Amino acid sequence: MTEAVSLKEAAFVNPKAPKVGEIDPEQLYDFVPMQAVHEDGRIEVTEARPHQEVAKGYTSFRSGDVLVAKITPCFENGKIALAETRTDFAFGSTEFHVIRSRENISDPRYLLHFLRLRRIRLEGEERMTGSAGQKRVPRNFLEDLKIPLPEIGEQRRIVEILDKADGIRRKRVRLLEAVRDFLRSAYVHTVGHLNPNHNKWKPFKIDVLAEDRKGAIRSGPFGSALRHGEFVDEGIAVLGIDNAVQNKFAWSERRFITPSKYEELRRYTVFPGDVIITIMGTTGRSAVVPDDIPEAITTKHLATITCNKDLIHPEVLSFAIHSDPLIIRQIKSFNKGAIMDGLNLGIIRKLEINLPPMAEQLRFVAMLQKARAIEAKSQTPDGSGEDLFESLSQRAFRGEL
Repeated sequence: MTEAVSLKEAAFVNPKAPKVGEIDPEQLYDFVPMQAVHEDGRIEVTEARPHQEVAKGYTSFRSGDVLVAKITPCFENGKIALAETRTDFAFGSTEFHVIRSRENISDPRYLLHFLRLRRIRLEGEERMTGSAGQKRVPRNFLEDLKIPLPEIGEQRRIVEILDKADGIRRKRVRLLEAVRDFLRSAYVHTVGHLNPNHNKWKPFKIDVLAEDRKGAIRSGPFGSALRHGEFVDEGIAVLGIDNAVQNKFAWSERRFITPSKYEELRRYTVFPGDVIITIMGTTGRSAVVPDDIPEAITTKHLATITCNKDLIHPEVLSFAIHSDPLIIRQIKSFNKGAIMDGLNLGIIRKLEINLPPMAEQLRFVAMLQKARAIEAKSQTPDGSGEDLFESLSQRAFRGEL
């Protein structure tokens, strides 16, 4: 069996800044802000700054280090990338942890693929410290991670396999980005503000677009009502951020509670056609619960809306929440003065949408369904799907390739 060691035995976590003499004070150095690191692991280095501008107050690293976003929601979203910079030393956001390979690691990409495992991000989210909106992954979480450490040749083989699979995954990502660009355009032109009749449509608050009953807009159980330790291997499903984070419903980590626990929490049940919205961690993502949903509730990380379907199609409302520029502008205005944008039931209830005729709504939904059919075709057995790449990565680090 492959030996597993703590990450601090395989890498330096947040190594010391370069010493005097290693840096040329007259040179321009690559600078990497958080927005230069993409959620699919890409990094774009387009900026350089004089040393005197970055010597203090920024994170220093070397080309070949792995950058790990420490702050929410960047960490959960996968802002973890290999620093392939034009200068040997570089600088960037203070919200990065820096991981530098030791001599027992053949290639920093071995560390990169390990740190991008979904389970690492889920575990890191659980270990975050700090106040809401400013939570961060602590250094000791990374240092104490157990990483399999096979011999150098096997590490190289794993990196080669995962690099090839990641290349396929990235092509799929580009296809999906094109599909999403199309959908955003289709939305604003059919049911959004670029429809010539938009200003003639009556504005409605989301509070009015929900079913006229108590609990039609609700969040999951708070505090001690549902603890992580109460999850079991089978039973009643529990939905969380991962089910909506892609802005469409997806099964990811499976969580369950016992039927007896469900009886205590029955008021948090979700139904087919409900709109779920992430309100903690990664906020503002949204999805529609599918028709074949088993009996399920949500965690405290989600808000749920049971729509009045005579007024609004759930897919239209869900898309509006995560992508309508007018809705996003309203959310920002409600969060004025806050450090980061956030969502809660009070804000969601007050969000306002000019309600298009049902015929226009259905026209957009038809385009949405066609686009999702294209997305589904990209989930082929050749490993192009996100879940397939994740499964391959997990097998690689279990020594099963």
